[in-house]
Amino acid sequence: MDLAQIQPAGDREMEEMDSSTVPILENNFQKTHFPGMVRQKSYIFDGHGNYYNKEWDLIEGNGKQFCWYHVELPKGKQKLSQSAQHLIDVLCPPLKLQDILSLVSNGPFCGHVDGALVFRVNSPGPPSSNFTFRLAARVTENSVITVSLGRVPRLGFSPVGRSLLSEIPSIETPRRERQQGSSIVIREHVLEFLLTMNHSEEADNPVPKSVSNLVVHVIDTHVDHLQDVVTQLEMELDSVELELDQGGFALKKEMLDDRRFPKMHLNLQRLLQVIAHGEQVFPRVKEKCSSKHWFASEDINSLEELIGRLRRLKENVGFLANRVSAIQAGLDSWQSEQINRKLYYLSFLSIIFLPLSTITGVFGMNVGGVPWTVQKDPALKDGFRNVMVLCLAMLILVLLCFIFPDLYSRLSAWRQRRSLRRNWSYNRRSFLRRSVGIQESGSGGYLKI
Repeated sequence: MDLAQIQPAGDREMEEMDSSTVPILENNFQKTHFPGMVRQKSYIFDGHGNYYNKEWDLIEGNGKQFCWYHVELPKGKQKLSQSAQHLIDVLCPPLKLQDILSLVSNGPFCGHVDGALVFRVNSPGPPSSNFTFRLAARVTENSVITVSLGRVPRLGFSPVGRSLLSEIPSIETPRRERQQGSSIVIREHVLEFLLTMNHSEEADNPVPKSVSNLVVHVIDTHVDHLQDVVTQLEMELDSVELELDQGGFALKKEMLDDRRFPKMHLNLQRLLQVIAHGEQVFPRVKEKCSSKHWFASEDINSLEELIGRLRRLKENVGFLANRVSAIQAGLDSWQSEQINRKLYYLSFLSIIFLPLSTITGVFGMNVGGVPWTVQKDPALKDGFRNVMVLCLAMLILVLLCFIFPDLYSRLSAWRQRRSLRRNWSYNRRSFLRRSVGIQESGSGGYLKI
């Protein structure tokens, strides 16, 4: 973009100052081995509330000027080593391998690497997931280099006057009536997207006047991005609860088959991990930045407010996880009720067919060859009755085996109650005997216990 189109009127001399103080490297520096794989943004700030786009030369500013270089890694199924190769391609030189590894590695980190303050909040989840967040920064006195996974809303800057939020909206009407007014029609899908945002657009971002303002801006956009995801989850969970209240058997069965809520709970756990990384890193960033002479005290207070927002956001995510667990427990209870109802129907059918199967089994027995069932012997003509008596005895024995533990526990409890009652009656008689003896003797005083 041309500087004359961005810079404010009357500041033409700033262009001459930038061209003289900020050199631009030759074209051979811009050649990369992975063209188009990463997005690059570079700005230079004059320290007075103005900013300009600049070439990607990774050179620090002079005096009050400071530069910002931002790299957006692609969201896709790629290894961590591939992300490191992309950063090596666009940041080396002047950065060293130690700087690249400190920016691209997973997990929380905050420390000084080669004289620069480096911090990162990179979650180890799959890069293609919407709940995997990676943000790293390398901060010096006159430059900031940031690396993010995918696009971070409101992170960059755009010229003032192009903000959609500053327009006067209107309801969508036929074309004839729309042409009469000067307001802008905002469609429904745009409103749904704006409702999930808890921040302004890039055009409304205040331009930082120092490196400390820029660091606060980067962390602020990260927290806003997390807040956007949490807000979207809240709206999705509200709509799902409404669908469950109005839905029937088919909807609940579909949600159980899709494992929608276990997946949502897993995403919330990933989000909690990202927030926990921020709780570990950002207080250390505030502690280390407080010792820098170029870091303003107002920005230290802003970092403290962002840490408080992050803690409240963690509590909100915990509430969402409890809501998801409660909904999943309700669905599991509903599924158990459905299974119990089917088992009840099955047991009802078994009650109907059990007597029939018993009758057919008894009268269909072939007792030939069984002892006491020799039909030709007149003395043993009641063999069938003997077999039935033997079956009944076996059934009683099996029932006693099942009932014996309960009978034994009841008998033990009865004997214990009987012994307690006997001891109580004996103690009562002895107490009455002693009290009567004391009254007859007429002696006063207290009764010895």
